[in-house]
Amino acid sequence: MAPKNQRWYLTADSVSIEIAADADTLYSLVSDLPRMGEWSPECVRVEWEGEVSAPGEGTTFVGFNEVGPGRRIRYQRHGTVLTAEPGRAFSFITDEGGRPSTAWHYTFEPLGEGLTRVTEGYEVRWIPMWARVIDVPLNRHKELLEGMRTTLERLKAAADASRLGAS
Repeated sequence: MAPKNQRWYLTADSVSIEIAADADTLYSLVSDLPRMGEWSPECVRVEWEGEVSAPGEGTTFVGFNEVGPGRRIRYQRHGTVLTAEPGRAFSFITDEGGRPSTAWHYTFEPLGEGLTRVTEGYEVRWIPMWARVIDVPLNRHKELLEGMRTTLERLKAAADASRLGAS
């Protein structure tokens, strides 16, 4: 069996990074889903469905994504917030063909002295067979790992810029 980070099919994986910011600040950045396009290399933008002042369990949204060569493959996914625990955890699930498909999780672990370990992970609960077949030659798993690393690095840069701007 291939090591977890070399799997050819999608199941679950995660990436972590340490960021010099408190967990509440990082949670507020991540849970502000309309800003996700600032960090994610795949998500272009997110729009809340209805009036949302703060996301909570059951809050819904639509995410707009671009992938592939030249980012020419464009698609959107409806999603629902699963967990919204300020400073601790934020997660949501996106749909595929009207079915709950992929859950995305962010956890925030305070390490002391203003440092927080942020972990982003995904868990595929269901995807259609055609998507599994396409994911193999595209090595979607590797692409998601790289995307999570990029997202967390951009989140770190935003937190650093915010911290330095406040100094």
